[in-house]
Amino acid sequence: MNPKQLVRLSNIIGIIAIVLLIYWVFTFITIEVFGLKVFRENLTETFYMSVLGILALMAGALIINIMFNLTRIAQKHNQDDLTTKTGKKVGWILLASFPILLIILFGGDYLTSKKKERLLVESAKSIIEVNTKKSDHLVKYEFDEEWIIETEEILEILSKTDDNFPHISILVKDSIDGEPVFLGFRAYYSGNLTDTIPPVKKTFITKTTQPERDYLNNVFENGNEDYRYSSHDGRYELFYPFFKGQKRIVIYFSEYQRYGKIGS
Repeated sequence: MNPKQLVRLSNIIGIIAIVLLIYWVFTFITIEVFGLKVFRENLTETFYMSVLGILALMAGALIINIMFNLTRIAQKHNQDDLTTKTGKKVGWILLASFPILLIILFGGDYLTSKKKERLLVESAKSIIEVNTKKSDHLVKYEFDEEWIIETEEILEILSKTDDNFPHISILVKDSIDGEPVFLGFRAYYSGNLTDTIPPVKKTFITKTTQPERDYLNNVFENGNEDYRYSSHDGRYELFYPFFKGQKRIVIYFSEYQRYGKIGS
């Protein structure tokens, strides 16, 4: 390979490296700003290592040019025109590719969210349809230690036997001093049936946002049977109501997955 070919090859490598760097920085900034869920963990570390590798590639291409000192300073007029036209064409192609990249990123985020929604809904249905004995117990809510402990054991077993089960809680509507509250029961209640101190309702109060309270009130007061799903910043939440006669509970799924945010 003669020096002219080496210079041409190094120029091509340098241009490709620059384009890759621009694309990767654009992709990373888009994911960070909009909180897209496209890649799983270690995105930040991967970004830094990729940038380092691309910069090393660019440096190598530059060194080849300097070593052979074969950068062409002057070209014929017709060659300049051809180069200018080619450069403009490549520039337009690069600009047009950014909207396509955005569509791919947002499309990947949407598909990830829909897939997680489907898995969570299937998990909720399996609790109700497959584990009928367990679901019958869960829906017969009574605020006593026996119901709480058995509920804890059921949720713990479900969490350990199926990888698709994230953190599970049972939400019910109750009252404290005449004020309505939502109580949440999880798989880590520390009480036991030999305790002389009965459980206290306020220790089970679940914090909710206003939209969540509106939804839960609609379920418990108006019999709304629609589930509520939300996803943001790698956190997935599903409220799945279950009715049996006059008894009503909401099975609450929550899961958080790291997607390589800065500082994670």
